Amino acid sequence: MPVFQVHVPESRFTSAQKRALAAVLPRALNEALGIPAEDQFVAITSHNPDELYLDAGYMGMNRSGDAVIITVLFTAERPLADKRLLTNAICENVVEALGIRADDVFIALIPVPKENFSFGRGELQLASGN
Repeated sequence: MPVFQVHVPESRFTSAQKRALAAVLPRALNEALGIPAEDQFVAITSHNPDELYLDAGYMGMNRSGDAVIITVLFTAERPLADKRLLTNAICENVVEALGIRADDVFIALIPVPKENFSFGRGELQLASGN
């Protein structure tokens, strides 16, 4: 059920690289947390140079023009150990899929109560009392 939103520099990555990225993000969930591979909800948005800003050196990073921002909506009850496994798997898979450096992968995990997800039909499938 995690939902990925990926922000990439416009015209930097090919359609094939974006498709690969969309495939490796759910794979990271499966590898790190055992979430089924078909649990795939990924949106990739391209941005002009004047629409995507990442500080090149913040927190000791050495970012390039290839830097991407990945936000992940996921269930709030995950412990810190799971979050570490997930961010590591995401970073490794994104580096592989896009051919960029680990410093260019910015990840923000956004915990959401599981009852706040609707997979369709306006139903809250994971809410208690369904």
